[in-house]
Amino acid sequence: MDFDVIVLGAGIVGVSSALHLQDRGRRVGLVDRRGPGEETSFGNAGLIESSSVVPYGFPRDLGTLLRYMRNQSTDLYWDYKALPSFATWLARFWWESSPERLEAAARDMLPLIRRSVAEHDVLIERAGLQSLAHDGGWIEAFRTRSEYERQGSAAEVTARTYGLRVAPCDADALVAREPGIAPGFCGALHWQDPKSISSPGALTKGYARLFEEGGGVLLTGEAATVRQEADAWTVQTSQGTISAKEVVVALGPWSDKVFEPLGYRIPLRAKRGYHMHYEATKSMLSIPLVDTEKGYVVAPMQGRLRLTTGVEIARCDAPPTGVQLDRAEAVARPIFGLGRRLDDAPWLGLRPCTPDMRPVIGRAPRHQGLWFSFGHNHHGLTLGPVTGRLLAEMMTGGEPFTDPHPFRPERFR
Repeated sequence: MDFDVIVLGAGIVGVSSALHLQDRGRRVGLVDRRGPGEETSFGNAGLIESSSVVPYGFPRDLGTLLRYMRNQSTDLYWDYKALPSFATWLARFWWESSPERLEAAARDMLPLIRRSVAEHDVLIERAGLQSLAHDGGWIEAFRTRSEYERQGSAAEVTARTYGLRVAPCDADALVAREPGIAPGFCGALHWQDPKSISSPGALTKGYARLFEEGGGVLLTGEAATVRQEADAWTVQTSQGTISAKEVVVALGPWSDKVFEPLGYRIPLRAKRGYHMHYEATKSMLSIPLVDTEKGYVVAPMQGRLRLTTGVEIARCDAPPTGVQLDRAEAVARPIFGLGRRLDDAPWLGLRPCTPDMRPVIGRAPRHQGLWFSFGHNHHGLTLGPVTGRLLAEMMTGGEPFTDPHPFRPERFR
């Protein structure tokens, strides 16, 4: 065998998995068609979100559903041509989002979320990437008093239940903290435990350099060429065919390109999202801020402001629409002082999601040596290192730090 393990996918989950396997003595080849961190891991809001203990569920209140049906909101845009292919998935997502099932999902995800910052800290220290990581959390801002009070009460309960730190602040306190924000928000919640990353793509590339410095091999190849041959898995790369006894599918929204031909029917769908960078015409934000009622995030990214949008329901291969970005930009520009656009075109990314809001982590039930690690539901950056640790513990016979049962692939049949 050329390697003990081939990891397919050099996003944050794949790179972290490769690193943890390498730390446990495995010879690892990391394969992607592009460079590390150049797809989904590049374009997010840069949050290591240790306060998001409750997953993003399907809304159940009638007002929100009616607003989404009109398809005029900033936080969700849907393409009618894509709805038939999403219908079954959305129906299960709605079912899984009942209060009791959402609470169960939060319990299952808590061990991963709770360790997310600590696991990143270890790799950040080893890779010398401290300049990219910033303490201070993030801000959840509100435009209406009723929503601020409602979510403020819920935040107090969440903070007490899970041991989180959250500080409410009124409009004056928010502007005093972030002087670059114009009037428009009546109050905010400052979640203090998370960290933010000023360049998620650079962080992933830094972890990949650490992997290579430890003897790991990074290869360019097409994951769809993976084949099981006798007791080995093979993949075609630019340096020829490579082989290993085990293979990890960590391809994010493209994981179905491997598991579907092998006969697995895992309900993985991609929610699309956009970002654009802007010149800052006012004081730079110090930490990311989400405009909760409009559904977008503005985050400081190495001297620029990155605006990231909510969810677009559309086919993965459909042309970019830019609808959400235009809507978000219109409401964000006067408040944040967004200057000229700095990118030639909006960036479009795909968020790999399962309807039960849990990632797929574990051994494939019908193929020897095949492992899955994908479907992190908006939290790929947050959960990359902690997922890599859990997967490596399972693959090398160690004692998993938490029960992996909720993430098993065979839960979908």
